Amino acid sequence: MKVPPFNNLENADAAPADPLALFYDWFAQAERSEPVDPNAMSLATADATGRPSLRMVLLKGMDERGFVFYTNRESRKGMDLAANPNAAICFYWKSLGRQVRAEGPVEFVDNEEADAYYASRGRGSRIGAWASSQSRPLDKRSNLVEKVAAIGKKYPGNDIPRPPHWGGYRLKPERIEFWHEGKDRLHTRVVYTRNDTGWKREMLYP
Repeated sequence: MKVPPFNNLENADAAPADPLALFYDWFAQAERSEPVDPNAMSLATADATGRPSLRMVLLKGMDERGFVFYTNRESRKGMDLAANPNAAICFYWKSLGRQVRAEGPVEFVDNEEADAYYASRGRGSRIGAWASSQSRPLDKRSNLVEKVAAIGKKYPGNDIPRPPHWGGYRLKPERIEFWHEGKDRLHTRVVYTRNDTGWKREMLYP
């Protein structure tokens, strides 16, 4: 898809009608220009009381259903999402002067998809998923090292099953905003909001 120069858009109608196609285009450019982890995104969750929490995670899948990431479901973010299954994500690509934000409800990735991704991880990462009681207190690092060694002995080969507490989440976007850095802080912002027929798009003041 040929995307018009985003920082010169006159109005929202000049932006692509499909925000997912625009995201794919921007992400492909980021993969070529960002030196490290173009798939890094901040993930904001909130607990049952509304108290927010924020951290960086990696995007591990994207299609018309939404944005996928993986984690220990007993971690702080997993507990947040169990109590309040809504989240927001943000990508920032400094090399391009671009940012993408998305918000929406979150659902579990099915077991087959999670198994396939887990199997694609390196052996050490798969062992780490078993060894880390993510977000819980660690008395001393040697305890973690010992757990890694013990699990490595338990699974000496490459056949390491996915832990039952480890899996994927999919954020189903209801709102996606594209931001392009502009001169004198006159940035270009276009927000897409999902409705019954597809996506509504409009420009925002910077």
